[in-house]
Amino acid sequence: MTTAYFHHPSYAAHRTPEGHPERSARIEVVERALASKELDRREAPLAQEADLLRCHPQRYLDRIRGAAPHVGLVQLDPDTWMGPKSLDAALHAVGGVTAAVDLVLDGSAANAFVGCRPPGHHAERETPMGFCLFGNVAIGAKRALDHHGLLRVAVVDFDVHHGNGTQDLLWDEERVLFISSHQMPLWPGTGAAGERGAHGQILNVPLKPGSGGAEMRRAYETVVLPRIAAFEPELILVSAGFDAHADDPLAALEWRERDFAWLTGRICDLAETYAGGRVVSALEGGYDLDALAASVAAHVDVLRERGA
Repeated sequence: MTTAYFHHPSYAAHRTPEGHPERSARIEVVERALASKELDRREAPLAQEADLLRCHPQRYLDRIRGAAPHVGLVQLDPDTWMGPKSLDAALHAVGGVTAAVDLVLDGSAANAFVGCRPPGHHAERETPMGFCLFGNVAIGAKRALDHHGLLRVAVVDFDVHHGNGTQDLLWDEERVLFISSHQMPLWPGTGAAGERGAHGQILNVPLKPGSGGAEMRRAYETVVLPRIAAFEPELILVSAGFDAHADDPLAALEWRERDFAWLTGRICDLAETYAGGRVVSALEGGYDLDALAASVAAHVDVLRERGA
């Protein structure tokens, strides 16, 4: 089997204001970084309404659809914008994740990477924020549970910002272990270790500004990986944000490409032990273009090695 790579032209067509960090060039450099790699390339479908409704109520979907402009840009919050193609991109982002879940669970791919935008891990149940409209990975987790009948799914979010949206969407979901490592203090200000979910199934791992790969590896080896092993997930989903890189302009962690590769490998180790190797990863943050391209390449290289 191979590693599947889901992409769609709408991801680059989603526009934000000039100078906005979450820009089309992010997808362009990801596409170039992966162009020469042997991957099972697939176009992401549109999200199914039933999948969106697993995490967001109808009134929220109606609100987002109603806000989509025919021309120009609309600002939803201080950071989050929509242009004429943004809704299409967001629906293909969710569709890419759910299709990747389907593909991996039916055994047609060993694992998958979804190179999507807009990102999703800050979108709460009824609140778009942090560049995000819909909870891409949370929706993927719910599809694995409700459509495919899995009993336990783990979500690992290593974006430098706390995955407040994923936490909100999965707060009451005892079938999902949600783990977020993130810089603290940092926007959005959530993600304290005391935030544990309705069933104690949420693990937040704050990291100090200036900490690097050694501190990350220690936290994962001592806290995160044993917690995943104890949960014995049948699928691992990854919110793959690469803004913990030392060169990223929006934060102050000091990770390098080798750290993302190490972490990807350790996640794959656990997936091989408990989940038949099944991993679905979706792009979140990462705003220095060179660092993003190199880190995505390192991440996907490990997925490819494990999926071969």
